[in-house]
Parts: sequence; structure tokens; C-alpha cells
Amino acid sequence: MQTQEILRLLRLPELGDLGQFFRSLSATTLVSVGALAAILAYWFTHRPKALQPPCNLLMQSEEVELGLRTDGGARRSVIGDGPQLLTHYYDDARTMYQVFRRGLSISGNGPCLGFRKPKQPYQWLSYQEVADRAEFLGSGLLQHNCKPSTDQFIGVFAQNRPEWIIAELACYTYSMVVVPLYDTLGPGAILYIIRTADISTVVVDKPQKAVLLLEHVERKETPGLKLIIVMEPFEEALRDRGQECGVVIKSMQAVEVRLCFWAASWPPKPSDLSIVCFTSGTTGNPKGAMLTHGNVVADFSGFLKVTEVNKVDSQDDVLISFLPLAHMFERVIQSVVYCHGGRVGFFQGDIRLLSDDMKALRPTIFPVVPRLLNRMYDKIFSQADTPLKRWLLEFAAKRKQAEVRSGIIRNDSIWDELFFNKIQASLGGCVRMIVTGAAPASPTVLGFLRAALGCQVYEGYGQTECTAGCTFTTPGDWTSGHVGAPLPCNHIKLIDVEELNYWTCKGEGEICVRGPNVFKGYLKDPNRTKEALDSDGWLHTGDIGKWLPAGTLKIIDRKKHIFKLAQGEYVAPEKIENIYIRSEPVAQVYVHGDSLKAFLVGIVVPDPEVMPIWAQKRGIEGSYAEICANKELKKAILEDMVKLGKQSGLHSFEQVKAIHIHSDMFSVQNGLLTPTLKAKRPELREYFKKQIEELYSISM
Repeated sequence: MQTQEILRLLRLPELGDLGQFFRSLSATTLVSVGALAAILAYWFTHRPKALQPPCNLLMQSEEVELGLRTDGGARRSVIGDGPQLLTHYYDDARTMYQVFRRGLSISGNGPCLGFRKPKQPYQWLSYQEVADRAEFLGSGLLQHNCKPSTDQFIGVFAQNRPEWIIAELACYTYSMVVVPLYDTLGPGAILYIIRTADISTVVVDKPQKAVLLLEHVERKETPGLKLIIVMEPFEEALRDRGQECGVVIKSMQAVEVRLCFWAASWPPKPSDLSIVCFTSGTTGNPKGAMLTHGNVVADFSGFLKVTEVNKVDSQDDVLISFLPLAHMFERVIQSVVYCHGGRVGFFQGDIRLLSDDMKALRPTIFPVVPRLLNRMYDKIFSQADTPLKRWLLEFAAKRKQAEVRSGIIRNDSIWDELFFNKIQASLGGCVRMIVTGAAPASPTVLGFLRAALGCQVYEGYGQTECTAGCTFTTPGDWTSGHVGAPLPCNHIKLIDVEELNYWTCKGEGEICVRGPNVFKGYLKDPNRTKEALDSDGWLHTGDIGKWLPAGTLKIIDRKKHIFKLAQGEYVAPEKIENIYIRSEPVAQVYVHGDSLKAFLVGIVVPDPEVMPIWAQKRGIEGSYAEICANKELKKAILEDMVKLGKQSGLHSFEQVKAIHIHSDMFSVQNGLLTPTLKAKRPELREYFKKQIEELYSISM
């Protein structure tokens, strides 16, 4: 068909008539048409594009047949190169020593570790400086009778700072094992760890920590401790005190000095132990999770595989380090950065100055815990101090959340210009990835921050025993209320929990993990190792999960009723209840905690016979029902419970902050106790749902 005929059928001017058509238009109209064409062209070339997910988001994991009777229902990530579990991402980075050497090689000796003094810019140690200092420190350790062996455990008792990483790398350079110590464990736990791990050498940051360790030696509690290396300057009196009890006190600088003695590196193998990470138990002594180099490499390789589409492999990436290095979550994320020659900048040590540090550092990767995200969310809305401001903020967030739901994450929209740029600037203005873990995050908070911060926010789930993470959000899936799909380095299965009425036939059960990221057991603790690891290598987490239709995992309960608060602290409610029940007027108590909240609340049933007399002594009179409704009495009972808690050694986060007085006893008849008179916790939680919500709303 001729061109003219086509144009005629379409009722368009023929080509010969187009020039005449445009000549007939006025100059103003032509300019307008040109401007419109330019705007359309710009929009088509610059319109925001959705992130392409690495898999079908409606099927993020799939069942696998593993051949063993105990493997039924196991699921794997659909992201990967085949059915084999991922053990490493790069052939030249299979140990933590090789991970750093790879970063050294590809960085071109670029900046590695950053630190700053108040109101000063960041100063940087280069990759080569860090590698040299680690080698010198490691040689110095050998000179002080340490062995280049996985039997040699070195304690590190310090806050996040470059010297922490140098000490760690010194151990890896000579196949030694790092054992982190941290303040929140308490002096009793630190003593237990030093004795259990036979630690003869500890690297500390401050002289005060050296004094704490010396006190144990002076009381003959840690006779094996022979060397304390101090990062900061100290008085000569400290050295003399150490000498009196047979402990050498040296500065880190002095141990690093390269004199006539220098030893060639003694690199570890992937199967060698790299770290013993003691986890704070709610009862009894802490447990030392033994993790190999292969465990850590497998875990961060799984993270790399899932986030391939985001190119988390740039030496331009900068990470802000403030989460404790004694925990594996922070260490795994840092390993990703070192492996690619990126930079890690440390905060000044004061969480109140974190925003100032971020503005100076301008990080691109921001690992956080949900509690910090909650504080950011609360602060943002507290500044919207009028109904109009709050409405505008929520309106802008909803507009951006609509983009997020379609897979578009950006920080250059009109809503960013009007509302969110200042929020983004408070984090340095360059954050492109936030990774949260350690406790569940609120779907409301996650949804808002994904929009407001204009960056990808990922959520993971795991525990020290599987190195850090075993599930992770799939890029492009910005829904909330789940913790993602299994990492490509591990399988996950659910098993029946009969006593809590969770069944795998309903897609619910205890979460079990198996793969190269799963630990080797607890140090010198075969009984608790046997409880955690079964004979087929499955790690039993104690958490209750549920598979969602898309193949993602949702955490719904805790098997042993031990849960985390929003700040990541573990709480055992039965232990607390057994203390509070000793309060004179209290007959029954139910302690409730929520992983999205930072504190505990309680339901208290007073003793009908004792309470009236106890109340009368405090000037409160009336019938039992009237007394139960008395606000002054409630305050007095709470004070008595908290007093008992302090006397029994409860931490502040283990104390209830608010209580509700309930006049009817929990019983078998009302369905709140078992026939053996044990509390039915899921039923109690549901029964007092309204009161619990009120306690949290009043106490916020």
C-alpha cells in the first residue's frame, strides 16, 4: 500500500502537506509544541525505573528433596546457580584473611578504616597500613608466647574502632581465634569466658578495662591471663600493678613495633575456627558459638548473591560502624565492604553523636537495629507538631509508598524536595542501602522509611549459630511483615511443635537451618550443642515460623518463650514471673514482651486474702473489687515488684514498666492454665490483648 493511501486512511496529512501544516502555525504555538515535545522526551528518558528483581517475587523459595527422612519440607532460595548451597562468592576469598587481602588488592591501597575526633573530618588508614599493622601486631603476639594455631584464643575487649579490626586481622594472619568480650555481658560472664576459652591474652581499648581484668587475676580467678594489650595511653602504675600479679601490661603500639623479630604470615583454611562468639543467655552462663572462616564467608556470600542486582561490590561504598563488633550481624556486613575494597568509618563512641558522624562520613551502607529505626520514625513525626503538618507528611509518604509498591526506590521526586531531603541529609545524604536485623521490624516503620529515605531497606533473620542471617529480603520485594526467603547458603525447614499446636501441615513450626553457615557447636559445652544441633546437622532455632504463599518466612512465636525486645535483648518471661510472684500481694502474674517494643508490661492478679490487709497498711481501703481498681494501689504493687526485681539482679530491660490489675484468677476452667497449672501464654496474650495495647499506648 502507498504511503499516501496509509496517511489518508489514518486521516493524517500527507508528507508533502506536513511542512505546510507547520508553516501555518504561529511562533508561539510552535514554541509551545517544542517545549511539550522536550518535556515528553525528557520524561521518557528520565522516568523512574523499577528495580528488576532477581527472581519471580511470587515464588522466592522452593521445596527440595534432600534424601534423608528428617529433611522433609526443606526449602531453598530460587536465587543461585543450581541446587548446591553457596559456600563462597569469590574463589580468592574463602577465608577472612583472604577476604581482606582481596580488598587490599583491588582497592589500589585506598582508604580502609576511618575515625574522627569531635568536630573534625574523618582520618583514614589505608588498606596497606592496616595489613602492615596487623602483621606487626600478630608477630608481636608470637613474640609474647602466642602460637600461630587455631588453639590460640585472643580476647578483644573494646568498643568499635580501627584497632579492633587490626587486632582481629592480626589473629587471622596467624590462624589464631578471636573471642570478643563486651560490657553488657557483665563481669561474671567475662570471667566465665576467659576461663572457658583459656584466654591468656586480651586486647582492651581503655585502661579501666585492664583494671577490671587485673582484679580477677588478683582474686586468683583467672590465673591463665598473662598479657593485656591496651590501645589507649595508660599510667605506669597500671604496669606495676600487673607486674605484681604476674600479668604483662603493654601498649598496642609497643607490641606492634617491628624490631628484629618478624614472622611470615600463617594463613588459616576455610575449615579452621575464626571466632568464638559468646551469646548472652537469659539463664545460666553464656554460650560460645564456634564459627569457622567458611561459616562467615558462606553467610556474607549468600547476602552478596541475593543483592547482585544492587552491585554491592563497589570500592566507593562506605559503611558507618556503630553496632557492636562483638555481634556477628555487624561483622558480616563489614566483611562485604572489605572484600570489595570499600571503606568503614567508625562512630565516635557516643550514640548521641551518630547523626553528626554520618553527616561527616556520608555512608552509603547503614546497618541498623529496629530500635533505631523506631526512634527515627518517632522523631520525624514528633517534628510534625500540628495536624496540618502531620497530614502533609502522611500524604507525601503515601504518594512515595505507591512508587515503592511498584518497585521504584528513589530520592529525587517532588515529595523528596518538599519533605524528605532534610531527613535524608541527617544520614549524610548518600545512603543507598539500610540493612536491619537482630529483632523484628515494624511493617509501618519499614514502609514509611523506605519511602522517606529513598533507599533500599532490607530485613534479615538469623542468629549467631548460623553466623548472622539465614533469610533475607529479596530485592524488589518491598512488602513488610516477613523476613524474606532463605539465603542461597542454607536450607530452612519447619518441624511440628506439638505443645504449642504448630503443625507443618499448616505451614507452621519451629525453624531449622542447615548449610555451610551453621556453626560447629558451643565451646566445651556438648550438652547445649546437642540441644541446638541434631545428628543430621540441622540447627534448631527455637523460633516459630510460617511459610507465606510467596515462599517467604514470617516469625510468629518463640518455642521456649524467650524473645527479643526491639533493642535486641533476650528476655525469659518465666524467670521474671518467678521473681515477681514473691511480691506479697501478688497471686499470679503474666509478663508480656513484644519484639516491636522496647520494654515489658505485666498482668497482675492480686491475692484476694492478702491484698486487702497489705493495702490497708498503705491507707487504701475498700472491697476487693474497689481496691483492684485503685490507681495508688497499682502504683504500690508495681514499685514492690520492681524492688524485688532489683534485689534479684534483673536488668532494667527485664523489669516491667506498666501493669494491669486483673481481679479474676487464671484457671484451667477459663482456659488460661494447663491441667498441670502452667500458664498458656498464647491464650493469655490473646485474652489480655486490649489491656496490653493500652499499657503500651499509655507508657510510650
